[in-house]
Parts: sequence; C-alpha cells; structure tokens
Amino acid sequence: MKIIESILQMELFRSRPPVLIDIGASGEINPKWKQIAPYSICIAFDADDREFNISEQDNKAYKKLITFNRIVTAEPIDKADFYLTNSPFCSSLLEPDAVNLKPWIFSSFFSTEKKIQLPAITLIQALSQIKIDYIDWFKTDTQGTDLRLFKTLPTKISDHILAAEFEPGIIDAYRGEDKIYSVMEYLHQHKFWLSSMEPKGVQRIDPNYKGKFSSFSLRKIIRRSPCWAEVTYLRQPVLNGKREILLLYIFALLEKQYGFALEITDFALNNFQDTVFKDCRKAVLKKLNAEKWKMPLVIFKRQFNKLFTNIND
Repeated sequence: MKIIESILQMELFRSRPPVLIDIGASGEINPKWKQIAPYSICIAFDADDREFNISEQDNKAYKKLITFNRIVTAEPIDKADFYLTNSPFCSSLLEPDAVNLKPWIFSSFFSTEKKIQLPAITLIQALSQIKIDYIDWFKTDTQGTDLRLFKTLPTKISDHILAAEFEPGIIDAYRGEDKIYSVMEYLHQHKFWLSSMEPKGVQRIDPNYKGKFSSFSLRKIIRRSPCWAEVTYLRQPVLNGKREILLLYIFALLEKQYGFALEITDFALNNFQDTVFKDCRKAVLKKLNAEKWKMPLVIFKRQFNKLFTNIND
C-alpha cells in the first residue's frame, strides 16, 4: 500500500527508522517485512563458533542489516551449551525431552547428535554495542527460549515494542521450555493482543510403526495434532506519540488487520490534530472496498480447491 511508503518517508522515520529484531534468523527476510525493510534497521542473530563479529552493512533488502554471529541467551555468559539434533531446525539451547517426544512421529528429528558450546550474547549487550536503544518489531524462533529472551528487555524498551512474533511449543519437546500458555498470559498482561496464530503439528504415532504404512497413508488416516504455533501479537493503541501510532498502523496493515488499522486511526484522530491520520483512514477504507470486489473469485477458488481435494481423496 502506498500509504506505508508515504509514512516511512516522513522525517519521523528518517531520523528514527523502524528497528526489527530477528533472533534465530534463517537468512531470509521475514515475508511480513518486505514492504518496510528498505526503510528499516534489521538486527539479526545467527550463531556459529567463529570469533566474535558484528557485521553492519547497507543491504539490498534493508536500510541497514546488523548481524551478530552469537547465540542469544537470557543470562550474560561467555559460552552456552547447544544441542545439535538430527534436524538442524530442532537444535536448541535446551535439551530435547526424549521421553515425552517418543509417541510422536517426528521424535527422531530431536535426537541429539552432539552437545557443543557456542559463544553467547544477551540482547542488552548486543543493543549496547551497536548503540540502539529501542525495538519496534521483535521476532524470535529459538526452540524453547522465546519468552525468557523477551523478558530480559528493560521496560523502557519492551513497553514500546509494537509487534512481537514467537514460535512457542505446545507439547513437551524440550526440558524447561517456554510454552505457549506462558507466552499468551504474559503478552496479555502487557497490553498486547493476539493478531494471528498458526498451529503446526504432526501425527501422534510411535515411529516404530512408521515403516508399516506409507507417509501418504499416515497423513490421510491420522489427524495432525498441534505441537507448536507461530503467533504474532500487536500492541494495544496507547498514547506514546505520533511515531508509534503511525508505526502501529503500518504493522496492522502488514498483518492484514484492517479493522484494527481503522481503530488506530480513530484513536489517533481523537488525540492528534494531523491530517495524516485522515489519509490513513481513507487508505484503509479504499483497501477494504478493493478487497470486497475480489470476494466472488475467492469463494470460487475455495470451492474449486475443496472439490479437487475430495477427488484426490
């Protein structure tokens, strides 16, 4: 949406660009950030065992990309134990819970190949070193430690975070992990609301039975159970200045929360005498009207996909 670029080109954001934190960065840009990345500073953490290095560069995707080759921990320590598993996506600072994982078809993914030590850093240490004292969007996927990392931030930073993404566990996959119910309770208490939740999961069946059936059969016969979820929270609108209100509005648009975007503009118009918020409201209403005309095509595609699925079943 053009309104996003118009807002981010304002002096408010040239002097204080959006700061995006990505802990457990996959090396790819977060799809939600593509439109705002050219105006933003991204701070990414990608752990390895090389000598300490901070890479700061002008990036094709971001206004500035700052990368730390360190594992992020809640406590300030030089090195942290790290469990390398069969699947690199399951490796973690926390030990996999082999006993409770045993009934699940993907339990072998969590088998520990070896335990190593990786150089560590805390979020506060990292922010201090690059002289940044605020975060706008916090994203983390650390296999079990998401919430405790968020909690390490002082209130002068955490109280001004406008969007937060976590990938907490639902089942017992790691010893002592931060579970989804703890994330939901904490974020609710700190004036966030749940914008989206995408449960992820697998079948509950002992892997010893896997060889007796094809993967296709198992997918069709046994229901997937939710094992973890991708959740995104947005801040409730509060009077913390024009910059935060405008950025919260942008984040609402990126989340496709157009009703919330209207709520933000109404809140802003009651508190600020600035025509930019009228433009913001107009842009959302225009977007909603444009989407309305796509509804017949969306309904047709859904019915077609449902029919095609039934044929394949």
